[in-house]
Amino acid sequence: MVKLAEPVFAEMGFAVDILDLSRLTSEFGKNIHPCKACVSTAMPLCHWPCSCYPNYSLGQTSDWMNEIYPLWVAAHGILIVTPVNWYHVPGGLKAMMDRLVCADGGNPDPTSTHGKKADEAKALELKGWSYPRHLAGRHFGLIVHGDSVGAEGVRRTLSDWLTDMHLISAGRFSELDGYVGYMEQYAASHRAFDEDGEFQREVLNATRALGNAVRLARNGQLEEPGSELEDPNPK
Repeated sequence: MVKLAEPVFAEMGFAVDILDLSRLTSEFGKNIHPCKACVSTAMPLCHWPCSCYPNYSLGQTSDWMNEIYPLWVAAHGILIVTPVNWYHVPGGLKAMMDRLVCADGGNPDPTSTHGKKADEAKALELKGWSYPRHLAGRHFGLIVHGDSVGAEGVRRTLSDWLTDMHLISAGRFSELDGYVGYMEQYAASHRAFDEDGEFQREVLNATRALGNAVRLARNGQLEEPGSELEDPNPK
């Protein structure tokens, strides 16, 4: 599905970076370390980008997120292509999602908390914190595929997550969920996709919808309808 989408973006004049999270399962030393939930103590304690790693005392080094954060920052549009694993996204994608919590209100100035001093972070939040959305304004599309259950729920979860961070959906055609080889044997799943021309066309539609949204936004022809509204509860 990714290989179907990539040339469409290229034809539309976009540079494409492919982040293949399955490399976590196939490359030695490739890690996304777990989120330590600093935000549960105080929002300013959660630094943007995350500063919890590397932690040499625990041997927690080689954190792939150090390369992933810049990809999100540089992107004008994000297309997430994912299968359903037990009613949810695969573990690698969930690990990245957890570590992106710092994009939703995180502290861009670690010196303001002198590292990870909880009392200073709490004082900052209680004084008044703006909860900056560091990835706001980027457009997104979703392609979620399953073989039996859960695709719609995963697509909604991902859409909610991204819109909570103030990213913008590229519209109905850009958010796809569906089934390939429904309730068929796993061994034939790749053949089922090759033969499912309709699903392939939906993948292409999702890609083009996202590309069109990014193109319009860059030309100043597509604005977020709520951009001038003030959120009474930014958290």
